[in-house]
Formats: sequence, structure tokens, C-alpha cells
Amino acid sequence: MDKVREVIQYKNYFEEFLLKQPEKVQDKIFKVIEIIETYERVPSTYLKVIAGTKGLYEARIKLGSNIWRVFCFFDKGKLVILLNGFAKKNAKDSQKRNRQSSRTNEFIL
Repeated sequence: MDKVREVIQYKNYFEEFLLKQPEKVQDKIFKVIEIIETYERVPSTYLKVIAGTKGLYEARIKLGSNIWRVFCFFDKGKLVILLNGFAKKNAKDSQKRNRQSSRTNEFIL
């Protein structure tokens, strides 16, 4: 499939997160990134806006019973910028990370 948008990383935060993951998880993350790059309308299974933020999204990765999130945002609609990621252990993890990434997103914009 042809790309409808480009995905890049901001600084090296995402790469540091990615390299700490097992190979199977890295493969799954790359698959989700490929879906984001090639689908005009990305299903919320893979990419979802974070409620209460200004344009912050989470790429959603699930492998077995484990869940990972990668924060990102759109720039001019065609460029997705990856910020950072984490392994989700519970709902409180997501809320705390959402606040941290929201502040980062505001700083960048």
C-alpha cells in the first residue's frame, strides 16, 4: 500500500523506548506504525485521541494480554510525530502518562 502520511520521532525518546522492548513487541509496534502510515482512516484499535488533551493521540499496541502505548500527534494532518511509549500496567498508568505527554505536546507546539 502507498503511504498517506509520514511517521517520524521527536528527538530520541521513542527510539529509546523501542529498543528496550522484546523483538516481538518491536515487530508489533512497527506493524501499528505501518497501519498509521497507510490507512486513510486508522481504526481506534490502533490510534485513538486522548480525551481532555489538545490533539494528543496514543498508538495502541496489544500483544497477548500485554498493552503498550506510544504518544504522538499530527502535524498538518500528514505527519505523525512519535513522542514516547510505555507498557500499560493499569488505568492509573495511562492517566499519569497522558498528563506528562500533554505537557510535552504543548511545549513542542
